[in-house]
Parts: sequence; structure tokens; C-alpha cells
Amino acid sequence: MDNHNAASTKKHSESIIDNPLIRPDIDDGADSINTYSLSIMTDRNRVLAATVYRPKDGAKKAVMIAPATGIRRHFYHSFAIYLAESGFGVLTFDNEGIGDSLSTDLAKCDASLISWGRHDMPAVLDALQDEFPDTSYHLVGHSAGGQLIGLMPNYQAIASVFNVACSSGRIKNMAMPYKLKAKGFMDAFIPLSNLTLGYTPSDKIGMGEPLPRGVARQWREWCNGAGYVKTAFGKSIHHHFYDALSMPALWLGFSDDDIANSKNMDDMIRVFTNMPVEKRFLNPEDFGVNHIGHMGYFSRKTNAKAPELWQMAVDWFSKGE
Repeated sequence: MDNHNAASTKKHSESIIDNPLIRPDIDDGADSINTYSLSIMTDRNRVLAATVYRPKDGAKKAVMIAPATGIRRHFYHSFAIYLAESGFGVLTFDNEGIGDSLSTDLAKCDASLISWGRHDMPAVLDALQDEFPDTSYHLVGHSAGGQLIGLMPNYQAIASVFNVACSSGRIKNMAMPYKLKAKGFMDAFIPLSNLTLGYTPSDKIGMGEPLPRGVARQWREWCNGAGYVKTAFGKSIHHHFYDALSMPALWLGFSDDDIANSKNMDDMIRVFTNMPVEKRFLNPEDFGVNHIGHMGYFSRKTNAKAPELWQMAVDWFSKGE
């Protein structure tokens, strides 16, 4: 693990604010919030598209929402509005090669899961601090967004973590018949499409946005081993911070999630050797919801039926006020 002072890397990237400053992306009628676009430059000289949600009365704390693999930032819009209406400054973003952060032919994009964690997420955290100075900073990690935080050199700025459906995604621990589907996607669809197209058109089978080949390749490699990113330690990852992260974290999982099942959640939690984790593995039926799975937590419909689920995030980030 790299033992240098990660706090010293805070200014390794810069944010570039679009002109005009205030430009609503989506009008939700949220009169208490200013919503505007932001462009964030990474230290790889890549520009990431982001959206800021600023409470007009000021932000008591600030939250970055780190997305799942291949998921665009707009997917988290309703949840971000909810957090902002609760008094939190929020920043959402598209990882390099995804959505509005795709600036070249996808087959030419050399992004990877490692670059997302090592370059994209730190740049976004820097931008969050620039946008909301003099407060504390927190992270919502959805799936990959929570898996990759141990690659962030500026992790020390994060006061707490709220992970949703975050697990190793290990195929071996999945149940049939989903296990068969996952193996077909990982071991056939990804290598074949990368070979023939130069990228993985995961959107064609309902798996988010098309993926840069490096992202899809690492996704396949890591889900075929124990501990997800841990399979790359000493190989493609020689410096990381998974042993150093010690901020409190709440991990939510759901019994109808075929990917982030309880075994895979535990498999991922073990990688964070010093993180104090509170794990909550929940049944959707207990909240009057038929299905949540891997993606449904962030659905506005889920929140309409079970507002206490989103309130868990607000309560978690509100600790210590």
C-alpha cells in the first residue's frame, strides 16, 4: 500500500465551471435547490461531466454520488434532489467513457476500473470540496462506486461512506439461474465484443451504458475472483489504500439482489480491513416493496413506497450534527 500522505494530493485536479454558472439540467420544481452542470478535469486530462445540487440556504455537508458500472449520473437525479432538499450539497458525475464523459470513439477510450478509482473519483472529490468549502465530505457508493474508493489517493477527505449494493460481484457466489447469465455475459459476451468491436455494448442486454474495453475486461477478471479488486493487488495494482480506510461506513444490501448477495457483500467488506462497517441486509417486502434488486434503491418509485430507505442515507450523514 502507498503510505504517502494522501491529503497532500487534494489539488491534483481542477474543476472547470461551465458558463453560465447556473444551468438547470432537469427542472423538478425544487425551488430550494440550484442545479447546474460542471466539467471536471482529471489528472489524465480527461473531462468528466457532472451535476451540482446546491441547497439555496447553504449546505450543511457535501456528498458525492459515485455510480455503478456503466450508469449515467442522471439515474441518481431524484435521490440527489432528496439529499439536497435535506440540506446536503450533492455532486453526481459520469465516469470517463460513460454518458456525457465520452469524448472520443468508444473503441479508442482507454479508461479502466482502475482509472475510474484512481483518477475520476479523486477529481470529483476535489471538485466537491471546491464547490462546498468549509464543510465535511461524504460518499454514496453504488456498486462499483463503493468498490473503488480504496484507489483514491485523497480518501482522507471522506468523513463517512454510504454504500448501496456494493459487493465483490463474485460469480462463484451467485445463485442459479442468474449465475449462468452472469457467466455468459462475463466470459463470452465481453471478450467477444471487445475483440470484434473494441468495446462492450452492454446496453444491448440491459447492463447500463456501453463500456470501454478496459473497464469491461477488468470487470470480468475481478468478478471471476475473490475480493473483486483484490485480485489485481500486486499485479495491475501495486499501490492502494484499502488497508488505510477507517471512516465509518453503512452498507445496504437487499435479499433480491442477484449480484450483491450477502456472501458477496461480505467478500467485498473483507477487502476494507480497517473500515468500521455496519451492514444492513434488508428484505424489500418488509418495506412494502416488491422488488429492489441491484438498481431499485435509487428509484423514485421505491422512495414513494418506502421513504424510510432514502431517509437512512440522510440519517447516516446527519450523525454528529
